[in-house]
Amino acid sequence: MSENPYLSYEARILEVKDLTPREKLFTLRFTDPEVGERFDFKPGQFVIVDVRGFGEFPISLCSPPTRKGYFQLCIRKAGRMTKFVHKMEEGNTVGIRGPYGNGFPMEKMEGSNLLLVAGGLGMAPLRSVLWYAIDSGKYEHIWLLYGTKAYEDILFRDEIVHLLRHGEAMNCSVKLAYEVESPSCIYLEEGFSQKVCKGVVTDLFRGEEFDVNNAYALICGPPVMYKFVVRELLNRKLSPGRIYMTLERRMRCGIGKCGHCIVGTSTSIKYVCRDGPVFTYWDALSTRGLI
Repeated sequence: MSENPYLSYEARILEVKDLTPREKLFTLRFTDPEVGERFDFKPGQFVIVDVRGFGEFPISLCSPPTRKGYFQLCIRKAGRMTKFVHKMEEGNTVGIRGPYGNGFPMEKMEGSNLLLVAGGLGMAPLRSVLWYAIDSGKYEHIWLLYGTKAYEDILFRDEIVHLLRHGEAMNCSVKLAYEVESPSCIYLEEGFSQKVCKGVVTDLFRGEEFDVNNAYALICGPPVMYKFVVRELLNRKLSPGRIYMTLERRMRCGIGKCGHCIVGTSTSIKYVCRDGPVFTYWDALSTRGLI
């Protein structure tokens, strides 16, 4: 939004919604309408939240760029900064700078099938992709495979249940896996027997067929998940160049100046903030420590 990458703009919190005991959804709008008009981003990009006089932290945008006039951030209470933000209320303001990173190549993937594989908090950045793809109608079909710990940990629960019921009418197939059994999960499984199961996210691949020559996989989740999901995709002969991963856990200052996002060796160095946070599996093969 600005030639000065360190400059942040004031945004007002319009709504705060509890998603889980640890995550809240913040809906924000820039106080300057001109800044709001200029603000645009790609699914997979992130911003820096600046709490004036206290500190700042990076966070992925979880709303789609097709929804104008506001943007949303899913923030997990994990440290000093995020605990402070969780205490903020509607009407409070924060500084926002960005967007940063490369984002997913949505234009390149138009006309193809999209396979979104999310684990835990990884659902947040992939939600931006999901609703962008549904809103635009430019993709052949969308699959969402979402693995979560327990029913209480499901992010955007109302949206997930709605898509379980009505997703096919929006060209979207949703499947959900949970690890810890609860009455709520059993109820979901009984209502959507072919779409909800006890297990891990790779269990959701069973019975799903897609044309690997016309499909892209987009993955986000805890580091341990990547190995098993990528193996499943490679076993299905999906090209490494069609497997995209967003490594949001490695984001730091946004512009690669602090050096905390550097991975690799002298032959292949990547700045996750600047070169990513979205990478292909080819990038991971050639850069040590990327995943």
